[in-house]
Amino acid sequence: MNTSIQRRIASKVLKCGSNRVWMDPQKLKDISEAITREDVRRLIKSGAIQKAAEEAPSRMGIRLRAIKKKKGRRSGHGSRKGTFESRIGNTKKLRWIKTIRPQRQMLGELKATGAIDNETYKTLYKLSKGGVFRSRKHLELYMKEHKMLNENAIKEEKAVKK
Repeated sequence: MNTSIQRRIASKVLKCGSNRVWMDPQKLKDISEAITREDVRRLIKSGAIQKAAEEAPSRMGIRLRAIKKKKGRRSGHGSRKGTFESRIGNTKKLRWIKTIRPQRQMLGELKATGAIDNETYKTLYKLSKGGVFRSRKHLELYMKEHKMLNENAIKEEKAVKK
């Protein structure tokens, strides 16, 4: 039984594509006898013809790719967009954090032990905030060159620790 005409009419009535029209296999004889739109509407009402659910694309491939990416695959040169820094994260900021925190910690310790006075602490803090020093060692050298350290306080602290 050829039901292509009925399928076409049903697709117009149901407002969907002809592939989405489902026809009941037990009622094919009744469907093939339908000629007019009214006949097709009657069959739709009775449930012999229905609109099938839309088929969505499978997400299986996406899930598999996500698993592979989690394992570290699919990250070669062809998959990359952006510079090295932008892919890793804000590395300039991270670099700054890794240099400034130890310097500030060192300044705090020196102030607490009395190796530097409050005024010296403030000036060195501002200099380090301005990015003058590359590292703790550089800060130490600067203090020694400009004779900012109170050597007696450092010697006393070392003697107390021993």
